[in-house]
Amino acid sequence: MIWSLIVGAIIGAVAGAITNRGESMGWISNILAGLIGSAIGQGILGQWGPSLAGMALIPSIIGAVILVLVVSAIFGVKNRR
Repeated sequence: MIWSLIVGAIIGAVAGAITNRGESMGWISNILAGLIGSAIGQGILGQWGPSLAGMALIPSIIGAVILVLVVSAIFGVKNRR
């Protein structure tokens, strides 16, 4: 369980870095984005590529990026540059 939270946090942080919205997300948001994005990505794209803690990394990162973009669009989170 701890391993899943750590991998979820890493996936969420990578998604935040890709979308340039990582500064506005805290650790709990990174974990949630990683875990929920992993479920979304694996549901849409399947389980292919390397896996950690039962999460296929590439579909998980893609799903987390989609989730971060959708949540940012809904809540109006702007890019903080």
